[in-house]
Amino acid sequence: MKRWAAGACALGLLAAGPASAQLSQDSDAPVDITADSLEVVNTQCLSIWSGSAEALQDRTRLRADVLKTYSKKGPAKAGGKGATCGELDRMEAIGNVYYVTPQQKVRGDAADYDVPGERIVITGDVVAVNGQNVLRGERLTVNVATGDAQMQSNSKGRGGKARPRAVIYPQKQQAAGPSAPRR
Repeated sequence: MKRWAAGACALGLLAAGPASAQLSQDSDAPVDITADSLEVVNTQCLSIWSGSAEALQDRTRLRADVLKTYSKKGPAKAGGKGATCGELDRMEAIGNVYYVTPQQKVRGDAADYDVPGERIVITGDVVAVNGQNVLRGERLTVNVATGDAQMQSNSKGRGGKARPRAVIYPQKQQAAGPSAPRR
């Protein structure tokens, strides 16, 4: 299956390990998409999943009010009537976007996943949560092949309310013996 998904949005920022370009990391499971309605526009190789749309692969979900999937246009069909639609090229999530894995949750207003570019951009009021760790900003861009990520904002300076912000809780390390008192 061609890699396509919402990737490991916050994985590169909040957890260790490589990111995956699949909806569910390291999964060959099929992607199951459901919604209240589906419109297919063959001339544009576009499918529009509307109303509580959800894509599920293994234990990973991408939810939004609307999911649009764009496939690559292939050569014209026999007889020259219309192009064929091939592999998934792009996925767009609009409104109340949630990307949920067993380890993390990312929320935003919209998301755009460029399959060939292996890049996902989540925009709006973006909140990424991994355990107790929380990352906020206006625009999260993740290279899903490398896990490199960038959180951006239009706000500048200490008074900017939407500046990128993270609250990260240190992991407590278990001591082999009794802990030494702090000074």
